[in-house]
Amino acid sequence: MNKFTVGIIVSNHFGVLNRVAGLYAKRGYNIDSLAVGETENPEYSRMTIVSTGDDYTKNQVIEQLKKLHDVKMVVLLDENKSVSIEHMLIKLRLDKKSKTEISEFINSYSGNVMDFGENFIIAEISGSSEKLERFITEAKEIGILEICRSGLISLSQGSC
Repeated sequence: MNKFTVGIIVSNHFGVLNRVAGLYAKRGYNIDSLAVGETENPEYSRMTIVSTGDDYTKNQVIEQLKKLHDVKMVVLLDENKSVSIEHMLIKLRLDKKSKTEISEFINSYSGNVMDFGENFIIAEISGSSEKLERFITEAKEIGILEICRSGLISLSQGSC
């Protein structure tokens, strides 16, 4: 079983996300990550869905998505021919290390401090899912209070 990423352009109106998610649920496909946002044209939204499955599942997902009325385009995104990124907000505990030490740790991952208080610091980290996982692993030593991840967003390289 391998992870695969599907890029979808859909009509930007209510019910579309429900229909796409319903297709996955009805067929028993799992969604590992889902990100949706308006495109440069407000009539359309771009969905990036990461799933896990074999080649048969991957092909079925693509073929079934193409059949949905509101789906305008479906592309299997090759990780070697696309640019992908994920965003994360993470709230860390401040009782074990100083704000300076934690800020330096965040900076080492090209992150930004978004907020801090007496007992916590909130950071924003962007990058590959692997980079975020490495950050989380190291941050466990500091103490993680909360995590919020965006899901992968991805675009094909080159012209359309």
